[in-house]
Amino acid sequence: MADLPDPQFSPRAHDADEPLPSESAIRRALRRARDGVVLDVTEAAVLLAARGEQLDALLDAASTVRDAGLVDAGRPGVVTYSRKVFIPLTRLCRDRCHYCTFATVPHRLPAAFLERDEVLEIARAGAAAGCKEALFTLGDRPEARWPAAREWLDERGYDSTLDYVRACAIAVLEETGLLPHLNPGVLSWEELTRLKPVAPSMGMMLETTATRLWSEPGGPHYGSPDKEPAVRLRALTEAGRVGVPFTTGILIGIGENRTERAESIFAIRSAARASGHIQEVIVQNFRAKPDTAMANDPDADLDDLAATIAVTRLVLGPKMRVQAPPNLVGEEFALMLHAGIDDWGGVSPVTPDHVNPERPWPVIDELAARSAESGFTLRERLTAYPKYVLAGSPWIDTRLHAHVAALADPETGLANPGAVVEGRPWQEPDGGFESSGRIDLNSSIDTTGRTEDRRGDFASVYGDWDELKAELAEQRSRAPERLSGDVREGLVLAAENPAGLLDPANEAAAMAVLTAEGPALEELARLADALRRDVVGDDVTYVINRNINFSNVCYVGCRFCAFAQRERDADAFRLSLDEVASRAAEAARDGATEVCVQGGIDPQLPVTFYADLVRAVHEAVPGMHVHAFSPMEIVSAASKAGVSVREWLQELKAAGLGSIPGTAAEILDDEVRWVLTKGKLPASEWVEVVSTAHELGIPSSSTMMYGHVDEPRHWLGHLRTLASIQDRTGGFTEFVPLPFVHTNAPIYLAGLARPGPTERDNRAVHAFARLALHGRIDHVQCSWVKLGDDLAADILRGGADDMGGTLMEETISRMAGSENGSERSVEELVAIAAAAGRPVRQRTTTYRGTPARLRPTLPLSLPLAPA
Repeated sequence: MADLPDPQFSPRAHDADEPLPSESAIRRALRRARDGVVLDVTEAAVLLAARGEQLDALLDAASTVRDAGLVDAGRPGVVTYSRKVFIPLTRLCRDRCHYCTFATVPHRLPAAFLERDEVLEIARAGAAAGCKEALFTLGDRPEARWPAAREWLDERGYDSTLDYVRACAIAVLEETGLLPHLNPGVLSWEELTRLKPVAPSMGMMLETTATRLWSEPGGPHYGSPDKEPAVRLRALTEAGRVGVPFTTGILIGIGENRTERAESIFAIRSAARASGHIQEVIVQNFRAKPDTAMANDPDADLDDLAATIAVTRLVLGPKMRVQAPPNLVGEEFALMLHAGIDDWGGVSPVTPDHVNPERPWPVIDELAARSAESGFTLRERLTAYPKYVLAGSPWIDTRLHAHVAALADPETGLANPGAVVEGRPWQEPDGGFESSGRIDLNSSIDTTGRTEDRRGDFASVYGDWDELKAELAEQRSRAPERLSGDVREGLVLAAENPAGLLDPANEAAAMAVLTAEGPALEELARLADALRRDVVGDDVTYVINRNINFSNVCYVGCRFCAFAQRERDADAFRLSLDEVASRAAEAARDGATEVCVQGGIDPQLPVTFYADLVRAVHEAVPGMHVHAFSPMEIVSAASKAGVSVREWLQELKAAGLGSIPGTAAEILDDEVRWVLTKGKLPASEWVEVVSTAHELGIPSSSTMMYGHVDEPRHWLGHLRTLASIQDRTGGFTEFVPLPFVHTNAPIYLAGLARPGPTERDNRAVHAFARLALHGRIDHVQCSWVKLGDDLAADILRGGADDMGGTLMEETISRMAGSENGSERSVEELVAIAAAAGRPVRQRTTTYRGTPARLRPTLPLSLPLAPA
């Protein structure tokens, strides 16, 4: 493998320069900036060219915005920094950035990675010097390029660099008390979820959105797969979905033009608005380094840096924290403060800046003095900014709360100067907890209802609604013209080869019948019902079961969910394991053979809770089928436990888990998912969890929630995805269409979603599913709790063969505003089937065997009182 830099590199071209804007254009843009008008990309690019008196005016405007933000944050005149140590975990990298001296080659290093003891030695020195942050910096996925890195990890039992990062972060927390800030490069949703419990914050520089600097030979990022702007933007977005306080920024002077630089700033603004997770933006200036391909390129001009900081401040607004690295600005501290920064970043009294080793950190006392000369007081902060420290969950993982609280000023969220920096246990104690909150919500939801129509953090937890509206508008497709010939072709296909409706070659015909109305819809329903009769007969099946929601505390921020509550909300609750077991025993006495158990992604749950719950149910009712834990719950719990999804499912199966609900699917198209949800698992991750469960012999249902911001084309794609899984695994027991209940759903209250599907939609989806999934999934269920009895009966005449369960309690749909109650007796289910002209039969969860009467071991007890 050749040494860096790439020998094919050619000197950076400078043909990207733009003509300077006219004086009048700069004056107009300045006037708009002074007047507080929202700038567009063109105006921002124009302002980047301001110099002389115009630059002074630009900096004045930016300072005014910054000062207003500091007043609003309750710390006027305060500029911050973080006292840190720099841990260069590995200097190997699979990328080839042409300005970088941090990344190197194996033979220039004593070892591929720092050993754990070396990491702790650095961290302990930092703790002794009063540092509170451990900045982990490393190259992107070095094992993908360097055999030496792969061998080093294998010898020590780590599957990946990220596994080693996680282990070292835990060691630092437990041994020294420093708070890790992780910079491991581009991360996926799953990787961010796995690292969030070990670090209060993470970061990755966007650097630039100029694709040509990555794609064209001679560009500074050419040959660097992780520097593709689309890849980095996706990682930035994923961090918001996981709820990680995140640092990003731009690198100026590497060949981008002013418009490209402005576009980069606006891309960061878009990500910040969507999720609220961008805690700071670094504006960093290129400094040429010897022994790099760009050693002879000019340094970025400091006036250019000041103009860029000012424009960044104006575009991102008063609430964003904006930083300039103090060791890269020479003596121009006052200029940077005038430009609008309010943070100096991490400064170390112990370790050098390994990325810019030729530029030593300023002494902290000097930085304080330079800040004071400009009228600012320097205050230490933590690696996570005060907004996130004070908010705690959902931004800071529960297992880090004690570590962060030990170092934070509880009033300001800044660093507590008197804090003792010492190691603290990272793993939360295992064990159960007492029932608390409104534990009777399962019954009182039908009498007194919910306390409020929305949770207390409605305005912040879901991201920026206006940004979402714009995103949704870009996705809308024009409804395809439905030709009579397509409808006829679709109905013929439905009659002769129904599974062929999912073949992409038949998309026009499939869409025509999926959107059919009038006589065509009636014929679709007739064909579906005839096929149902041939496949499963006339019996309408049901299971006697009980829903048990063990907690509704959740901070994921799904925009369709009216069930989730904050811990302090009036309707929040948690059930102890004893209460769950008691409800399972009550269900068995009423003839139940299944409990369906799901809950919010509650940060307070110990990692043992899920398997303990399954065991508790079996101890209370031997033989009870436990149908529990959505793919989202499984991914979150596995991440929390630090194991793979496969290992976690194996543990649950050993505890007695019978099957999993195929919920959390919503629509398996990320275009819709990221409008509909904020932090939920991506479609690919859902597919992976369900497929893994099936491979382990754990069956699941399959679902689709429709009628919100989706379109019929998404329904078709969703069914294709389910069909492909079933072809590989055969693990789906049934398909359950779930109509969106809109009344209290946040995305409806915000004006983005429509008020659920129409009756036509409901009939068409169920009928189409029966036909299209033929030969793959035999059972199609109608949800009486969402449809109501009359429409459920109608759908039973149009392809459905199952009514689901008696439920006994149903909180999720009722919290969303469903008016169809929380339970149905067997007699009421019989009546629904009779209205459809069909007989009924009780079934098991998996549609196999005969239901048996179960005998609980627990004595009959009174329900627990709310704590």
